[in-house]
Amino acid sequence: MKTVTISDVAAQAKVSKSTVSQFLNKRYDYMGDKTKQRIERAIEELGYQPNIVARSLKQKSTRTIGVIVANILHNFTTEVTRAIEDACISADYHTIICNADDDPEKEKHYIEMLRAKQVDGLIIFPTGGNRDLYKKMLKDRYPVIFLDRKVEDISISSVLLDNEMAAGLAIEHFIQKGYQRIGMITTSIMHHITPRLERIKGYEKAIRRHGLPFIEDYVKSAEPTNIQQVLEDLLGLEEPPEAILAGNDLVLIELLKYVKQKNLRIPEELAIIGIDDVSFASFYTPAITTVAQPTFEIGKMGAEALLNKIRTKNTENELFHYRFEPCLMVRDSV
Repeated sequence: MKTVTISDVAAQAKVSKSTVSQFLNKRYDYMGDKTKQRIERAIEELGYQPNIVARSLKQKSTRTIGVIVANILHNFTTEVTRAIEDACISADYHTIICNADDDPEKEKHYIEMLRAKQVDGLIIFPTGGNRDLYKKMLKDRYPVIFLDRKVEDISISSVLLDNEMAAGLAIEHFIQKGYQRIGMITTSIMHHITPRLERIKGYEKAIRRHGLPFIEDYVKSAEPTNIQQVLEDLLGLEEPPEAILAGNDLVLIELLKYVKQKNLRIPEELAIIGIDDVSFASFYTPAITTVAQPTFEIGKMGAEALLNKIRTKNTENELFHYRFEPCLMVRDSV
Protein backbone atom coordinates (compact mmCIF):
# COMPACT_ATOMS: atom_id res chain seq x y z
CA MET A 1 0.00 0.00 0.00
CA LYS A 2 1.11 3.54 -0.80
CA THR A 3 2.07 5.57 2.26
CA VAL A 4 -0.25 8.55 2.72
CA THR A 5 1.75 11.75 3.10
CA ILE A 6 1.02 15.22 4.44
CA SER A 7 0.95 16.38 0.80
CA ASP A 8 -1.91 13.96 0.08
CA VAL A 9 -3.86 15.35 3.03
CA ALA A 10 -3.23 18.92 1.89
CA ALA A 11 -4.40 18.14 -1.65
CA GLN A 12 -7.55 16.36 -0.41
CA ALA A 13 -8.41 19.18 2.01
CA LYS A 14 -7.49 21.88 -0.57
CA VAL A 15 -5.09 23.63 1.83
CA SER A 16 -1.31 24.09 1.99
CA LYS A 17 1.08 21.60 3.61
CA SER A 18 1.97 24.23 6.22
CA THR A 19 -1.73 24.51 7.21
CA VAL A 20 -1.93 20.72 7.69
CA SER A 21 1.30 20.89 9.72
CA GLN A 22 -0.18 23.62 11.93
CA PHE A 23 -3.29 21.49 12.40
CA LEU A 24 -1.24 18.43 13.39
CA ASN A 25 0.71 20.55 15.90
CA LYS A 26 -2.56 21.95 17.32
CA ARG A 27 -1.79 25.51 16.30
CA TYR A 28 -5.28 26.70 15.46
CA ASP A 29 -4.87 30.45 16.12
CA TYR A 30 -5.56 31.59 12.55
CA MET A 31 -7.48 28.55 11.33
CA GLY A 32 -11.20 28.64 10.64
CA ASP A 33 -13.57 25.86 11.77
CA LYS A 34 -14.37 24.86 8.17
CA THR A 35 -10.65 24.45 7.38
CA LYS A 36 -10.16 22.28 10.48
CA GLN A 37 -13.15 20.14 9.52
CA ARG A 38 -11.83 19.63 5.95
CA ILE A 39 -8.43 18.56 7.27
CA GLU A 40 -10.01 16.21 9.82
CA ARG A 41 -12.17 14.67 7.10
CA ALA A 42 -9.20 14.26 4.73
CA ILE A 43 -7.11 12.58 7.45
CA GLU A 44 -9.96 10.17 8.22
CA GLU A 45 -10.76 9.37 4.60
CA LEU A 46 -7.11 8.80 3.64
CA GLY A 47 -6.19 6.99 6.85
CA TYR A 48 -3.24 9.32 7.38
CA GLN A 49 -0.86 8.54 10.27
CA PRO A 50 1.72 11.23 11.18
CA ASN A 51 5.35 10.14 10.84
CA ILE A 52 6.43 10.53 14.45
CA VAL A 53 10.08 9.73 13.69
CA ALA A 54 10.32 12.37 10.96
CA ARG A 55 8.61 14.94 13.15
CA SER A 56 10.98 14.13 16.03
CA LEU A 57 14.03 14.62 13.81
CA LYS A 58 12.72 17.95 12.57
CA GLN A 59 11.74 19.26 16.02
CA LYS A 60 14.71 17.61 17.81
CA SER A 61 12.26 16.28 20.37
CA THR A 62 10.35 13.00 20.66
CA ARG A 63 7.96 14.46 23.28
CA THR A 64 8.58 11.23 25.15
CA ILE A 65 10.14 10.55 28.55
CA GLY A 66 11.41 7.27 29.93
CA VAL A 67 10.51 6.02 33.41
CA ILE A 68 12.72 3.26 34.85
CA VAL A 69 11.11 1.82 37.98
CA ALA A 70 12.98 -0.33 40.47
CA ASN A 71 10.23 -2.90 41.02
CA ILE A 72 6.83 -2.65 39.35
CA LEU A 73 5.32 -5.08 41.89
CA HIS A 74 5.28 -2.36 44.58
CA ASN A 75 1.89 -0.71 45.10
CA PHE A 76 3.82 2.57 45.53
CA THR A 77 5.39 2.18 42.08
CA THR A 78 2.05 1.57 40.37
CA GLU A 79 0.46 4.67 41.90
CA VAL A 80 3.47 6.93 41.28
CA THR A 81 3.85 5.92 37.63
CA ARG A 82 0.14 6.57 37.09
CA ALA A 83 0.65 10.10 38.44
CA ILE A 84 3.71 10.59 36.19
CA GLU A 85 1.73 9.45 33.16
CA ASP A 86 -1.19 11.77 34.00
CA ALA A 87 1.14 14.77 34.34
CA CYS A 88 2.89 13.93 31.06
CA ILE A 89 -0.35 13.44 29.12
CA SER A 90 -1.53 16.87 30.35
CA ALA A 91 1.70 18.31 28.91
CA ASP A 92 1.30 16.34 25.63
CA TYR A 93 4.22 13.99 26.40
CA HIS A 94 4.28 10.21 26.11
CA THR A 95 5.86 7.85 28.65
CA ILE A 96 7.78 4.59 28.21
CA ILE A 97 7.84 2.63 31.47
CA CYS A 98 10.55 -0.01 32.08
CA ASN A 99 10.95 -2.33 35.06
CA ALA A 100 14.52 -2.84 36.31
CA ASP A 101 13.66 -5.44 39.00
CA ASP A 102 16.24 -3.79 41.30
CA ASP A 103 18.87 -5.20 38.91
CA PRO A 104 21.67 -2.75 37.93
CA GLU A 105 22.29 -4.64 34.67
CA LYS A 106 18.64 -4.29 33.61
CA GLU A 107 18.70 -0.63 34.64
CA LYS A 108 21.85 -0.07 32.54
CA HIS A 109 20.20 -1.74 29.54
CA TYR A 110 17.10 0.47 29.84
CA ILE A 111 19.05 3.71 30.30
CA GLU A 112 21.09 2.98 27.16
CA MET A 113 18.05 1.79 25.18
CA LEU A 114 15.91 4.82 26.09
CA ARG A 115 18.70 7.26 25.32
CA ALA A 116 19.24 5.53 21.97
CA LYS A 117 15.53 6.05 21.27
CA GLN A 118 16.19 9.74 21.98
CA VAL A 119 13.62 10.17 24.73
CA ASP A 120 13.75 13.77 25.97
CA GLY A 121 14.55 12.86 29.58
CA LEU A 122 14.45 10.14 32.23
CA ILE A 123 12.81 9.59 35.61
CA ILE A 124 14.72 6.83 37.40
CA PHE A 125 14.04 4.92 40.63
CA PRO A 126 17.80 4.20 40.83
CA THR A 127 19.29 0.87 41.82
CA GLY A 128 22.46 2.78 42.73
CA GLY A 129 24.55 0.33 40.74
CA ASN A 130 25.29 2.45 37.65
CA ARG A 131 27.28 5.38 38.99
CA ASP A 132 29.30 5.83 35.79
CA LEU A 133 26.10 6.05 33.72
CA TYR A 134 24.55 8.56 36.15
CA LYS A 135 27.71 10.69 35.94
CA LYS A 136 27.69 10.46 32.13
CA MET A 137 24.14 11.84 32.02
CA LEU A 138 25.26 14.74 34.19
CA LYS A 139 28.30 15.33 31.97
CA ASP A 140 26.06 15.25 28.86
CA ARG A 141 23.66 17.69 30.57
CA TYR A 142 20.90 15.18 29.92
CA PRO A 143 17.59 15.84 31.78
CA VAL A 144 17.14 13.29 34.56
CA ILE A 145 15.35 13.13 37.92
CA PHE A 146 15.61 10.45 40.61
CA LEU A 147 12.40 9.33 42.31
CA ASP A 148 11.94 7.56 45.68
CA ARG A 149 15.72 7.27 46.07
CA LYS A 150 18.94 9.21 45.80
CA VAL A 151 22.49 8.04 45.19
CA GLU A 152 25.35 9.17 47.41
CA ASP A 153 27.68 11.73 45.77
CA ILE A 154 25.64 11.84 42.53
CA SER A 155 24.34 15.37 41.94
CA ILE A 156 20.95 14.44 40.47
CA SER A 157 17.84 16.02 41.99
CA SER A 158 15.37 13.68 43.65
CA VAL A 159 11.80 13.57 44.94
CA LEU A 160 11.16 11.13 47.77
CA LEU A 161 9.51 10.45 51.12
CA ASP A 162 10.82 11.50 54.51
CA ASN A 163 11.59 7.87 55.28
CA GLU A 164 12.99 8.41 58.77
CA MET A 165 9.80 10.21 59.72
CA ALA A 166 7.70 7.38 58.26
CA ALA A 167 9.36 4.75 60.46
CA GLY A 168 9.34 7.14 63.41
CA LEU A 169 5.56 7.66 63.17
CA ALA A 170 5.00 3.91 63.30
CA ILE A 171 7.30 3.34 66.27
CA GLU A 172 5.80 6.30 68.19
CA HIS A 173 2.35 4.77 67.71
CA PHE A 174 3.48 1.35 68.92
CA ILE A 175 5.07 2.90 72.02
CA GLN A 176 2.04 5.08 72.77
CA LYS A 177 -0.04 1.89 72.77
CA GLY A 178 2.28 0.28 75.33
CA TYR A 179 4.52 -1.92 73.16
CA GLN A 180 8.22 -2.18 74.02
CA ARG A 181 9.49 -5.19 72.08
CA ILE A 182 9.19 -3.87 68.53
CA GLY A 183 10.72 -5.49 65.47
CA MET A 184 11.18 -4.33 61.89
CA ILE A 185 11.49 -6.23 58.63
CA THR A 186 12.42 -4.70 55.27
CA THR A 187 13.38 -6.04 51.88
CA SER A 188 17.07 -6.58 51.15
CA ILE A 189 19.49 -3.73 51.91
CA MET A 190 22.28 -5.38 49.92
CA HIS A 191 22.28 -2.60 47.29
CA HIS A 192 21.99 0.23 49.86
CA ILE A 193 18.51 1.29 48.69
CA THR A 194 17.69 4.71 50.19
CA PRO A 195 14.17 4.13 51.62
CA ARG A 196 15.11 0.84 53.26
CA LEU A 197 18.23 2.20 54.98
CA GLU A 198 16.52 5.43 56.04
CA ARG A 199 13.52 3.58 57.48
CA ILE A 200 15.82 1.38 59.56
CA LYS A 201 17.59 4.53 60.77
CA GLY A 202 14.23 6.13 61.64
CA TYR A 203 13.24 2.98 63.55
CA GLU A 204 16.49 2.99 65.54
CA LYS A 205 16.26 6.72 66.35
CA ALA A 206 12.69 6.39 67.63
CA ILE A 207 13.55 3.35 69.76
CA ARG A 208 16.53 5.10 71.37
CA ARG A 209 14.61 8.38 71.77
CA HIS A 210 12.18 6.58 74.07
CA GLY A 211 14.93 4.92 76.09
CA LEU A 212 14.20 1.43 74.79
CA PRO A 213 17.08 -0.96 74.07
CA PHE A 214 18.01 -1.25 70.39
CA ILE A 215 18.10 -5.02 69.76
CA GLU A 216 19.84 -5.87 66.48
CA ASP A 217 18.11 -9.27 66.31
CA TYR A 218 14.78 -7.44 66.01
CA VAL A 219 15.79 -5.79 62.72
CA LYS A 220 15.81 -8.01 59.63
CA SER A 221 16.14 -7.55 55.88
CA ALA A 222 15.55 -10.21 53.25
CA GLU A 223 14.27 -10.87 49.76
CA PRO A 224 10.46 -11.35 49.72
CA THR A 225 10.86 -15.09 49.12
CA ASN A 226 12.81 -15.44 52.40
CA ILE A 227 10.62 -13.29 54.66
CA GLN A 228 8.55 -16.25 55.89
CA GLN A 229 11.71 -17.87 57.27
CA VAL A 230 12.85 -14.55 58.75
CA LEU A 231 9.53 -14.31 60.61
CA GLU A 232 9.86 -17.87 61.86
CA ASP A 233 13.30 -17.03 63.31
CA LEU A 234 12.23 -13.66 64.69
CA LEU A 235 9.11 -14.90 66.45
CA GLY A 236 11.02 -17.97 67.64
CA LEU A 237 13.38 -15.89 69.80
CA GLU A 238 13.29 -16.38 73.56
CA GLU A 239 11.75 -12.91 73.85
CA PRO A 240 10.13 -12.29 70.47
CA PRO A 241 8.77 -8.92 69.35
CA GLU A 242 5.21 -8.05 70.37
CA ALA A 243 4.89 -5.73 67.36
CA ILE A 244 6.41 -5.61 63.87
CA LEU A 245 6.87 -2.74 61.42
CA ALA A 246 6.70 -3.95 57.80
CA GLY A 247 9.13 -1.75 55.86
CA ASN A 248 7.07 -1.80 52.64
CA ASP A 249 4.04 -3.37 50.99
CA LEU A 250 5.82 -6.55 49.86
CA VAL A 251 6.92 -7.26 53.43
CA LEU A 252 3.41 -6.59 54.74
CA ILE A 253 1.91 -9.13 52.31
CA GLU A 254 4.38 -11.82 53.43
CA LEU A 255 3.76 -10.93 57.08
CA LEU A 256 0.00 -11.29 56.72
CA LYS A 257 0.45 -14.62 54.90
CA TYR A 258 2.54 -15.85 57.84
CA VAL A 259 -0.02 -14.64 60.40
CA LYS A 260 -2.77 -16.50 58.56
CA GLN A 261 -0.73 -19.72 58.29
CA LYS A 262 0.09 -19.65 62.03
CA ASN A 263 -3.42 -18.55 63.07
CA LEU A 264 -2.01 -15.59 65.00
CA ARG A 265 -4.48 -13.00 66.24
CA ILE A 266 -3.88 -9.34 65.31
CA PRO A 267 -3.27 -7.32 67.46
CA GLU A 268 -3.71 -9.60 70.51
CA GLU A 269 -0.74 -11.84 69.66
CA LEU A 270 1.10 -9.60 67.20
CA ALA A 271 0.63 -5.91 66.43
CA ILE A 272 1.40 -4.77 62.89
CA ILE A 273 2.02 -1.50 61.04
CA GLY A 274 2.98 -1.33 57.36
CA ILE A 275 4.69 1.46 55.47
CA ASP A 276 2.70 2.03 52.23
CA ASP A 277 -1.08 2.37 52.44
CA VAL A 278 -2.02 -0.63 50.31
CA SER A 279 -5.58 -0.82 49.01
CA PHE A 280 -6.55 -3.85 51.12
CA ALA A 281 -5.35 -2.34 54.43
CA SER A 282 -8.65 -0.64 55.19
CA PHE A 283 -10.86 -3.72 54.64
CA TYR A 284 -8.54 -6.48 55.89
CA THR A 285 -9.83 -7.98 59.16
CA PRO A 286 -8.71 -6.39 61.38
CA ALA A 287 -7.99 -3.24 59.35
CA ILE A 288 -4.22 -2.62 59.13
CA THR A 289 -2.63 0.57 60.46
CA THR A 290 -0.28 1.97 57.82
CA VAL A 291 2.02 4.88 57.09
CA ALA A 292 0.82 6.41 53.82
CA GLN A 293 2.94 8.11 51.19
CA PRO A 294 1.45 10.92 49.06
CA THR A 295 2.08 8.87 45.92
CA PHE A 296 0.21 11.12 43.50
CA GLU A 297 2.05 14.23 44.68
CA ILE A 298 5.43 12.47 44.49
CA GLY A 299 4.82 11.33 40.90
CA LYS A 300 3.39 14.68 39.81
CA MET A 301 6.32 16.65 41.23
CA GLY A 302 8.85 14.27 39.66
CA ALA A 303 7.22 14.61 36.23
CA GLU A 304 6.90 18.39 36.48
CA ALA A 305 10.54 18.76 37.60
CA LEU A 306 11.74 16.73 34.61
CA LEU A 307 9.47 18.49 32.11
CA ASN A 308 10.74 21.84 33.41
CA LYS A 309 14.33 20.73 32.76
CA ILE A 310 13.37 19.63 29.23
CA ARG A 311 11.46 22.79 28.35
CA THR A 312 14.03 25.24 29.70
CA LYS A 313 16.95 23.13 28.48
CA ASN A 314 18.44 23.93 31.87
CA THR A 315 20.07 20.86 33.35
CA GLU A 316 22.10 22.97 35.76
CA ASN A 317 19.15 23.91 37.98
CA GLU A 318 19.97 24.08 41.66
CA LEU A 319 20.28 20.56 43.08
CA PHE A 320 17.35 19.61 45.31
CA HIS A 321 16.15 16.61 47.30
CA TYR A 322 12.48 17.27 48.04
CA ARG A 323 10.93 15.11 50.75
CA PHE A 324 7.20 14.65 51.27
CA GLU A 325 5.79 14.01 54.74
CA PRO A 326 4.11 10.66 55.45
CA CYS A 327 0.78 10.26 57.24
CA LEU A 328 -0.18 7.66 59.87
CA MET A 329 -3.47 5.92 59.01
CA VAL A 330 -4.65 4.58 62.38
CA ARG A 331 -6.79 1.43 62.17
CA ASP A 332 -7.16 -1.74 64.25
CA SER A 333 -3.91 -3.74 63.98
CA VAL A 334 -2.24 -2.12 67.02
